[in-house]
Amino acid sequence: MKRIINDKSKRESRRDLRKKQTKEEILLWSRIRNNQIGYKWRRQVSIGRYVADFYCREKFLAVELDGFQHLENKVYDKERENFFKLFGIKTLRFWNNEVSENLEEVVNKILFNLENRTPSPFQEKG
Repeated sequence: MKRIINDKSKRESRRDLRKKQTKEEILLWSRIRNNQIGYKWRRQVSIGRYVADFYCREKFLAVELDGFQHLENKVYDKERENFFKLFGIKTLRFWNNEVSENLEEVVNKILFNLENRTPSPFQEKG
């Protein structure tokens, strides 16, 4: 069976995305990395043909940070969110300005969702 999460063929693409993070992605990553909020996170995780900005495997929770380009990509974003749902992955979306203007509120919303989320019965491989 083909690997769904972090397919090895997409490794370079994920690496490039990590090198080109937005300042808001860097800011949020600085607050959630290394289990700082009690959960392990990965950044730029491929899930099927899509990439999640941040992903908590333990709770099947993806976090997406949206900039102005997402105003034009609503259909793509909805397709990605629906694909994630097929695997029991919930998506939280935040605008970049939410992160830059009120990081603590964003982190608190993420924590609330983590603490009130039952992991999916889907068991991912890898």
